[in-house]
Amino acid sequence: MRPPALSVVGWSGSGKTTLLTRLVPELHQRGLRVGVVKHSSHAHPLHREGSDTARYAESGAAFVAFANPAGVQLSFPEPPEQVLALLERFAGTVDLVLVEGWKHGPLPKLEVWREGLGPLLAAERRDVLAVVGEAPVPEGMTRFGPEEVQGIATFLQQCLRDGVLSR
Repeated sequence: MRPPALSVVGWSGSGKTTLLTRLVPELHQRGLRVGVVKHSSHAHPLHREGSDTARYAESGAAFVAFANPAGVQLSFPEPPEQVLALLERFAGTVDLVLVEGWKHGPLPKLEVWREGLGPLLAAERRDVLAVVGEAPVPEGMTRFGPEEVQGIATFLQQCLRDGVLSR
């Protein structure tokens, strides 16, 4: 079983990363253990070419870890669609996983919207729980301003209590 999870979606440049870097400490301060996954539909190298970890990954290792005094970084040779399977590995270790991106994935979503970047996803998708930004949202949908981090955290805590993020 996977931990409760939410995709934070929006067009490039909408402020997803900025929101998450403010939201994670707010949720942590409220006693929640939060994990973050960055999902991208674009291929980026996970290891520096020619490095030991790149060579291990190329050799077919089931996973590669890089550990140093600053922490541990793990990589798995799985396609990004396997995020849900990856999250199952962290069941019991976190209270909530926030996935930046994956707008076409199956998780419930919080949309970060900024005018001029693209259409409002919430207007056409039923899996968007709320919108962050100055968007004209569908009737009955919750909307937050970009600076309302405490309100967003409270909303997510309510979603956790209601089981909305565990489906």
